[in-house]
Amino acid sequence: MQRFLKPFIILAIGGIIYLASIANYQWTDAQAYHGPQEINYFRANSIGLPLADNGYFKASGNCDGCHGFDPTFAANVNEMGHDISPVTYWRGTMMANAAKDPFWRAKVSHEVTINPQHKTALEDKCTTCHAPMGKYSHVEFSMGAYGMDDLETDSLGLDGVSCLACHKQSSQQLGNLNSGVLNFAPQPVAYGPFDKPFTAPMQDLVGIIPVQSNHILDAGLCAGCHTLLTESVDLNGNFTGGTFVEQATYHEWLNSAYNDGQSNATTCQGCHMPLVSEEVVVSANYPELFGRSPFAKHELVGGNSFMLKLLKQNAQTLGLSASDEVMDSTIARTERMLQHRTMNLDLTFQTFDSDTAYFELKLENLAGHKFPSGYPARRAFIEFLVIQDNGDTLFKSGVLQSNYEVMGQNATYEPHYDFITNEQQVQIYEMVMGDVNGNVTTILERAVTPIKDNRLAPLGFTTSHSAYDTTFIAGAALTDPNFNFDGFEGSGTDLVKYHVPLNGYNGNIKVTSKVFYQSAPPKWMQEMFATSTPTIDAFETMYNNADQSPVLIAADSILNINVVTGITNRINSEITAYPNPTMTGKVRLKGDNFSSIIAIEIYDVRGRLISKLPQYTQEGINLPLEKGVYLLRIKTVENDSILKVYRSK
Repeated sequence: MQRFLKPFIILAIGGIIYLASIANYQWTDAQAYHGPQEINYFRANSIGLPLADNGYFKASGNCDGCHGFDPTFAANVNEMGHDISPVTYWRGTMMANAAKDPFWRAKVSHEVTINPQHKTALEDKCTTCHAPMGKYSHVEFSMGAYGMDDLETDSLGLDGVSCLACHKQSSQQLGNLNSGVLNFAPQPVAYGPFDKPFTAPMQDLVGIIPVQSNHILDAGLCAGCHTLLTESVDLNGNFTGGTFVEQATYHEWLNSAYNDGQSNATTCQGCHMPLVSEEVVVSANYPELFGRSPFAKHELVGGNSFMLKLLKQNAQTLGLSASDEVMDSTIARTERMLQHRTMNLDLTFQTFDSDTAYFELKLENLAGHKFPSGYPARRAFIEFLVIQDNGDTLFKSGVLQSNYEVMGQNATYEPHYDFITNEQQVQIYEMVMGDVNGNVTTILERAVTPIKDNRLAPLGFTTSHSAYDTTFIAGAALTDPNFNFDGFEGSGTDLVKYHVPLNGYNGNIKVTSKVFYQSAPPKWMQEMFATSTPTIDAFETMYNNADQSPVLIAADSILNINVVTGITNRINSEITAYPNPTMTGKVRLKGDNFSSIIAIEIYDVRGRLISKLPQYTQEGINLPLEKGVYLLRIKTVENDSILKVYRSK
């Protein structure tokens, strides 16, 4: 009995010290946590972390005493004395609230309503990543499938992707797991990065043995949940025998320059858990401990600031354990990642002719995976405006309307563009799912193949990588000569060309380009909101009351260009290849000045010359027999151009 009382005695003493210390402490750092207002909020509303313990997993409240806020400011603080404790940073994240996420809950309800015969399997699969400690407790104790009803009464499950959901994962099959299949150590251990851990307090008070293991720093730790394959069904709910890649963020990272195969690779943790270089004491209550370095801040933010704001707005209803202060700081860190570590944008003016101005907009993906990545609802779009001297809009593409939808997009989906020439065209980067009939669907079980996937590839991404089968490009982006190609495949860029009609205007123009991001756009919600369940209806109310404004990711502008219409200089039309993709391997060219072609060279995507033709004839060009992407270098008297073509069979 004495052993079980010790943690609670220490927590009580810590609470007394805590209250005494905050009385004279002035909180000044807007990005720090656990100030007096937060403590008062916690205590007034009885908000705390669960202390559940079933002998296999322990909830986050068991970790908070040592790895949460230290009221003496001796541990878990940086050199400025600001709280950077793991539990504090984690508790406001989407991972901490994964099991309480009302969008996820509504989507599970939607899928079950569409195919009620799959209810048990659907809920069991969906909880593996959103409530892993609840789900895998059922596995450990042979309790059968784990569903949403089980989750409602299980504080371990409701703890979301909690401390031991990561720190108890073993190194077994690391990086080879997917779809929520996770391997947990059978022993009561918590793996960490530091050698010679101070084991006695953790073992005696919590019953967990801290163990040093480098696998906790490996990107493969994220693979089990961030690679998800779903079993496809037809419109009657019958399994087709095929699978659909709902998300493959880990595989996208594998197929990138960030995975260089070396010990200094930029891993998931390297971006989402930034390091503090100074030494940090990692456990409270033990002043004799020395600092550890480098210390990883458990920021764990991605790009879903919209849902974080919705969670904060409905904190009491959803039972969040994080205060407004914690949520605000997590939202701020999320938006900083989106706005400073996601994309570069470069707008350039090319020329103008008798009635058209020509611009190029280059987007560069800075993320270590596709952007957007993860759940397929997410999308980014380009707003492109040309403004006259008097402030009137001469041209607009991608303007957001009052209903938070993008003007000009097609009712089904907007295709990928290399050129944009009118206001009914807008560049939207997204994955669009297709069912067995090739129609757009947002029902995950009905997804058979992507109709479109033009999400920006990361640097180093290639069509020849072994992980391309789970990360492939779909739709018109596959044959866009400027998509993920800037002199080499794997540029992580896209070049969008805008041909803007001037409509007889003479004078100065201002051009602005902006990229916006939406993690839960209205168009995605339509199919789900057409179905009514208590869970869907509750989320629909929260959604309609939320601020649905997209996040501005990047912007560039040209403030003063003088254009004159009626002149006769004309840029040469470009040579293009058709059909593209080609099933037979034969392509033909269309365009002007075929007589000026002096050579045609065929390269593979690695830049190796395969063959060379001295001229172009109406017989066309025969690609190699092997399926894949090829590059045609068209050499003319004036210049060279590169065409990307795809042999599909």
